[in-house]
Amino acid sequence: MVVNPFKPQNLIGRQSELQQVSQILAADGDLLLAGVPGSGRRTLLRHAARAVGARVIEIDCLRATDSNRFLQLLTEGIIAAFQSSTELGLIQQWSQDQPIILEMTANRQARLVWHPTPKNEWVLFQSLLALPQAMAEWLDCRVVLVFLNFAHIRSWDRSEKWQSYLRQEIQQQTQVSYALIATVAESWVQDSKVEVIFLEPLEEAELRPWIVSVLAAEGLRFEPEGQALDLFLAYVQGHVGDAIALARRVWLDRHAFEALNVPAKAFNPKHSSSHLKEHEIAYYAKNQALNAYVVYPHHVYRSTLALVEDLSLTFESLILLLPPSQVRVLESLALDPTDSPHSRDYIQKHQLSRGGGLQGALASLEQKGLVYGPDYGYRITMPLLAFWLKYHLA
Repeated sequence: MVVNPFKPQNLIGRQSELQQVSQILAADGDLLLAGVPGSGRRTLLRHAARAVGARVIEIDCLRATDSNRFLQLLTEGIIAAFQSSTELGLIQQWSQDQPIILEMTANRQARLVWHPTPKNEWVLFQSLLALPQAMAEWLDCRVVLVFLNFAHIRSWDRSEKWQSYLRQEIQQQTQVSYALIATVAESWVQDSKVEVIFLEPLEEAELRPWIVSVLAAEGLRFEPEGQALDLFLAYVQGHVGDAIALARRVWLDRHAFEALNVPAKAFNPKHSSSHLKEHEIAYYAKNQALNAYVVYPHHVYRSTLALVEDLSLTFESLILLLPPSQVRVLESLALDPTDSPHSRDYIQKHQLSRGGGLQGALASLEQKGLVYGPDYGYRITMPLLAFWLKYHLA
């Protein structure tokens, strides 16, 4: 597996959001970070927690298939946040009055274990949710309890008993901040004291210096006219995850060429199995002496095309899960972006459903994190998916 040197060590942009989230955590507030996958929600939250000196406990509710699995994930998150011998000693002391045992595995890893029964799971849940507050008080620190994919709890918590208790604890605990990470805010959040922060796509001015600097650190630079950089930014549309993936692909394509390790005079189109054209080979060889690789627009396009082809299976699986009406809307927006998909001309041009059918498809796609709402022009949230759809449809 090739290491990705483009995984950011620092926050890209988001300085105003960082300040806002840090202030909420410092004031014992609770929040929901809304945004599409790849927008940097977890990264932002971790930086904010670090800024206020808070411990972070993360639970991905998507991995919780039942209540017992949810409890296991919660205990794993707690142990990961409190690792020192002093902290484990406090957890051991706490467990004396609980139906829970702190034990050490053969490789000296701590874990909390219990004998699961339907009767004691609810008691365990209440006790474990109180533990972060107790640790925060004992250590005089702040704790951030992060729930990813919070709504997925409903897949096994049919009566919403567990989720209701979590909402109650959000309002009561004083040194533990609850942070929910989701695509959109649900109605109950809007009616609570939980602050909602939506991460919109990054501005080009924020993304541009980052991509230039990280490529330069790996020996790549965009051609001086700026067309390649503009094309790169147009393809990723402020989506941090896609920008990281495309930068890595451009870098890998450069290394694929370097692996040939053949001088310019040895290149011959008749003998080379490379997909590169003769003039490209000559160009690369010319720049070898300068230890530089200049990225031109056709390199960006070629790397983008290769990347989305690698992602084809993922995209195809996603499309197969959607109703035909929603697929039709996605295809229309990929081929013909618009701020007004409800207009008569656009509906007729793309043979979309009229009235409630179209509105329902757009609302569902927005809920799933696939399309931005009217504030962002109904564009597809995943730029590489939009590229793939347009390429295959065209």
